Amino acid sequence: QVQLVESGGGLVQAGGSLRLSCAASGRTFSTFHMGWFRQVPGNLREFVGISWRTGSTSIADSVKGRFTISRDNAKNTVTLQMATLKPEDTAVYFCAAARVGKSSYYSWTDYNYWGQGTQVTVSS
Repeated sequence: QVQLVESGGGLVQAGGSLRLSCAASGRTFSTFHMGWFRQVPGNLREFVGISWRTGSTSIADSVKGRFTISRDNAKNTVTLQMATLKPEDTAVYFCAAARVGKSSYYSWTDYNYWGQGTQVTVSS
C-alpha cells in the first residue's frame, strides 16, 4: 500500500511558476513509476508526465518545455516543476503511483495509487 499526499498548489498569474510536491509513504517508493495527471471538471484525468523508477522522465507534449519532473527516492518524493504557466493549465493536479510491468503508463487507468489532488489556478 502506498499513500500519496500532494502539496504546493495555489493561485498564480500567467507566466508564473509553481512547484508541486508529492510525498509517498511506504518503503517501496523506488519500485514505482510516478505519474502526474491533471483534471478539469467534466474531463478525464490528463497525463502530464511520469518519473520512471529509473529516474528518467517523459513529459506530455502539451507541457513539454515548461514542466519538469524529478524524484528523490531517499525522501520518497516526486516533484512537478511548472513554469511559464498558462490559464489553460488550471486544473486539479494529482500524483499517482504505478507498479512496473504494465504495457502503458499514459492513462489514469494504469495507476494503482492516487493522491487527493491539489488545485492549481492560473489567472490571465
